[in-house]
Amino acid sequence: MREKLINWLNNLNLKKKLWGLYFFCVLLPLIATDGVILLSLWHSEQVSQRHNMEEEANAVQYAISNFVEYSAVIARSIYMNTYVQEFLTERYDGPADYVANYQKFMRNSLFGGSAGLENAWATIYADNDTIVNGGGVYRLSEAADTPWYREFMGRDTDTMLLFFYDDLVVPYERAQRKVLFLRKLNRILSDNMEKLLAIEIDYGSLERDVRNMYYEFPAYVCRGDEVMLTNAQANILGQPFEPFALQDQVGYEQDFTLYGEKLRICVLKPEDNILLLLKNNLPLLALLLLINIVLPQILMNLIGSSITIRLQKLSQVFEKENSDVLLQIPEASGKDEIGILMENYNRMAHRTNELIQTVYKDRLKEQEIDIARQKAELLALHSQINPHFLFNALESIRMHSIVKEEFETAGMVEKLAVMERQNVDWTSDSNTVSQEMEFVEAYLELQKYRFGDRLSYRLEVEKECKDLRIPKLTITTFVENACVHGIESKTTPGWIFVRVYRERDSLCIEVEDTGGGMSEEELKSIRVRMRDASIEMLQEKGRVGIVNACLRIRMMTGDRAKFLAESEEGIGTTVQIRIPLEALREER
Repeated sequence: MREKLINWLNNLNLKKKLWGLYFFCVLLPLIATDGVILLSLWHSEQVSQRHNMEEEANAVQYAISNFVEYSAVIARSIYMNTYVQEFLTERYDGPADYVANYQKFMRNSLFGGSAGLENAWATIYADNDTIVNGGGVYRLSEAADTPWYREFMGRDTDTMLLFFYDDLVVPYERAQRKVLFLRKLNRILSDNMEKLLAIEIDYGSLERDVRNMYYEFPAYVCRGDEVMLTNAQANILGQPFEPFALQDQVGYEQDFTLYGEKLRICVLKPEDNILLLLKNNLPLLALLLLINIVLPQILMNLIGSSITIRLQKLSQVFEKENSDVLLQIPEASGKDEIGILMENYNRMAHRTNELIQTVYKDRLKEQEIDIARQKAELLALHSQINPHFLFNALESIRMHSIVKEEFETAGMVEKLAVMERQNVDWTSDSNTVSQEMEFVEAYLELQKYRFGDRLSYRLEVEKECKDLRIPKLTITTFVENACVHGIESKTTPGWIFVRVYRERDSLCIEVEDTGGGMSEEELKSIRVRMRDASIEMLQEKGRVGIVNACLRIRMMTGDRAKFLAESEEGIGTTVQIRIPLEALREER
């Protein structure tokens, strides 16, 4: 089916393809996109409204919680007041004795300042029949028959928030909605006396705080199916709590529990107005559809003519075959992409005709010369580095034989054989890190015959670095430099540390010694030689081992390696080589 469709399209002219492209890729997607945009806008509006409703619910919850928490803090201070506990449990000889102690209690306790809370009133009840009721302190029997007391004692809790409608007939009072914060005061259990604190929160103040929040959505705070508070209308204090009858209009609900009182915040959603919005903008929608249909058709005719005529010219040029040169377009017109394409084709044809004859062939010869030069430089490096390590190793054996006057050369010769096998095999200029570290260890063991207890070393290689390939004898060169110019110049024992690890996208090689170190001038010189290592430096007299190693690393990594050196006289020297892992992967 796909092949048939492609063949059918190939047989259509460009103009028909453009019209098909316009219909399927412009008109239909435009209609679909407009629909998706409208749906997205509507969805975004719904998400925004839900977010706003959630914020409103959080604000209502915070307002109620903040109002109640003030009473909870006062209740805790009264609960922790030892003087209050003692006053309530004291047995009084009579009313006069109680009144005298009550006056003293009100002067010296925190209860005197908390009984008249802002927007709340505190009352203490105690199971003490010597108390005279009044002044915010009552016998527990006064509350025993109230519905709120029975509900509080029926719960296994020390604190409770309670919304209730108080319809008891009390002189000089009328039935009304109330909010109580209750807390047991039985902090001292040894007195076996029931004590209770009741803080009546001003329902009217709490209702006004919620109603005056000025949010755009109606919100209802419900307990079960009854409305405790709302910002949609003024609550009538003297009426019982009304049932919540707008559940089908709720757009967001949020449950929370406040000191045992389970409450639910219901935020009503606004009325849908998308149809009204479309109706009000119908002329604009009709204009947009007209522009999307008529104007694109006119433009498609003009664009089709502009494209097809010049593409025919390009086609005619390509149809004329010539094996020797590329033909040029005689009349290249226009500054758009097709016109630029025609001009660039003419320019490319002219340059390509020249490159075929001259530049390409010359470039091949130049590359061959460059490859030969690099091979010659590499062979020069190989031939120079071979005797370098051999002479140092033989010198170590000679010095050991002269100083010790004994025949312990078997082990030294074994280590020398390991070195020599690596030294003479230049079929490849690279080793794995693991192979290089074996050579380093053989070299250091050989040097221990020379330095004895004056030389200690430690080699650390991360597992993931062992199979990476580096130029042969590079690490050994820096280790040899640490032995000869570091440990040898110091009479006290010294250490050589070799660490190979990965850090981000680089292979890090560190060679550190605790030898004699270098002066500032020597350090500057070695930094320059490492950074600017070249064939010309190898032709100079003096120390060229480090230059040799750095040059081969630079050649192998495309000059992307970094060399760092730090040294302090009398302390030691540290050399770090950082090679991009990408360069090593290319060398595998």
